[in-house]
Amino acid sequence: MNILQLSTDDFSGGASRAAYRLHQALCAEGVDSRMRVLVRQTANERVIPGRGPRSFEQKVRERIARIVRDRRARQFRTDNLIMHSYGQVSAGLVDEINAGDADLLNLHWVVNLLSVRDIGRLRKPIVWTLHDMWAFCGGEHYAPDDAGSRFRNGYLAGNRPAGESGPDLNREAWESKRRVWAEQRFQIVTPSRWMAGCVRDSVLFRDSPVRVIPNPIEMEHLWRPLPKRFARAALGLDPNKKYLLSGSAGGSPYLKGEDLLQKAMARVAAVRGQDIELLIFGQFRPARAPTWPCPVHWLGPVRDDHVMATIYSACDIMVVPSRQDNLPNTGVEANACGAPVVGFEIGGLPDIVSHQASGWLARAFDTDMLADGILWMLADPPRLEDLSARARKTALAHYSGEAVTRQYLQAYEEARAGWRARE
Repeated sequence: MNILQLSTDDFSGGASRAAYRLHQALCAEGVDSRMRVLVRQTANERVIPGRGPRSFEQKVRERIARIVRDRRARQFRTDNLIMHSYGQVSAGLVDEINAGDADLLNLHWVVNLLSVRDIGRLRKPIVWTLHDMWAFCGGEHYAPDDAGSRFRNGYLAGNRPAGESGPDLNREAWESKRRVWAEQRFQIVTPSRWMAGCVRDSVLFRDSPVRVIPNPIEMEHLWRPLPKRFARAALGLDPNKKYLLSGSAGGSPYLKGEDLLQKAMARVAAVRGQDIELLIFGQFRPARAPTWPCPVHWLGPVRDDHVMATIYSACDIMVVPSRQDNLPNTGVEANACGAPVVGFEIGGLPDIVSHQASGWLARAFDTDMLADGILWMLADPPRLEDLSARARKTALAHYSGEAVTRQYLQAYEEARAGWRARE
């Protein structure tokens, strides 16, 4: 079977890394997989980058359309500060994809690679791996998950959130998806059970078949525990301190729970005193960094997976304080490296963490209970060691390339069978 993975890029963020890891896992199992991306960051020769050919007239039309889009976007106001994309940008690849020899297309995060109209024009069986909520929402990549959510009820004129004003770009994007994809068939894959539930509740995809398949990682040579003393020496860390690790909130501090982490750390530091320090990866120290209740090491962006595995191995506990998350790669990677995870019982974290067996899940968004989990782990070194071993065992059982590939091949066969039934 010849599979074409479609992703905006292959390494810059969590979604693209997940897509690339799936591509690698399939190739390792002897599956003919290639990636088509807009921008390539790896040196993998089976990843093909670039836009499709465009005439001068097409470039002029695109320029005019971009000016109009930008003007309307400036008029749009929302209190949902998570990224919005309206599905109007295309890399011009549809003809190439349809004429290619791929037996099946696996879509990932395709913003700026494929427009809504492009996706409706694809003429091959499609598996779509959802790394966020954009496919079944309007322009939002993450939207509120409650009974009144527009993705559950339709983007109607009368149910617009109070925090939005200006042109209803989310409704326009959603209506475009509903119209253009009406005859398209998708086999949906979600990395978490939470996202699968959202898909099944959505107006756009409630009739589409859905499978829950986690993202794979390579755990034999890369994502594996290293001796803690060695890892700390490599990073210049104190062998006698207790280190907590968390990812940077970047441009989404509210979604990623930066304020919740600060509150929890205040309680942990008050109990544990000077032996607690925090490692934050993903960005350098901000110019206006908030005051933290404990020493913080800003590790900066980490683009080398071997360095990241060393960081996980150096820490005692990984803290994921997100308010909303699918199946965070950081949680899976941490488990694979023997770092138990503490987080809230939201999104895909219950898929990663077994409460008090491989980590700790606090009520959303109880920062005292989050702190209690950290303190409970640190209070008993043998227990922490046992949690570490269980976290690694869980990762080996669920996220190996072999296990994930087997499930994807079943999804691919279902998508092809459904496609043949339509013809």
